[in-house]
Amino acid sequence: MATVLTTASGCGALLLEDKGPLPPRYSGPPLAADDVVADLTSALKAEGITLERMPQELIPIECHESLYGEHRAATAGAALEAAFERARSEDGWRAEAGNGEDGRLLIRKGNWTAVAKLPEAGAPGTAGSATVPVAVALGCDGGLSKSRSRTGSPAPSPTPS
Repeated sequence: MATVLTTASGCGALLLEDKGPLPPRYSGPPLAADDVVADLTSALKAEGITLERMPQELIPIECHESLYGEHRAATAGAALEAAFERARSEDGWRAEAGNGEDGRLLIRKGNWTAVAKLPEAGAPGTAGSATVPVAVALGCDGGLSKSRSRTGSPAPSPTPS
């Protein structure tokens, strides 16, 4: 019995060995935020969805973008799916692991990942509504919280845009 425990604990030690940091998910040059936002807003607009870009001073994380707006409830989900497909086929985005699970759309281009939640039919607060909220969040690899100025507001982001 002692041999079995020793062997089992010896294997466990190998599984926990520190191999150093993981390699980056993307090793090419970082893409500018303005470029990835332009890709997605163009694909969304082609499918009839117009979203606004959230001002950077309202976003507490560097290397993060948020697009938001409203769309017709009856077609919002299909239009979002078509826009993400258009971004893949025309602008070089690719499907990310987990795409389509739990009503989420995930695509990736370079060091950026975009995610949108498909609107739920009959979700609370949307029953009988002509429009539903639509949002797309974009984040790049390595985004950190923005440092705050003495006034408590986020300092300008040093990331390229």
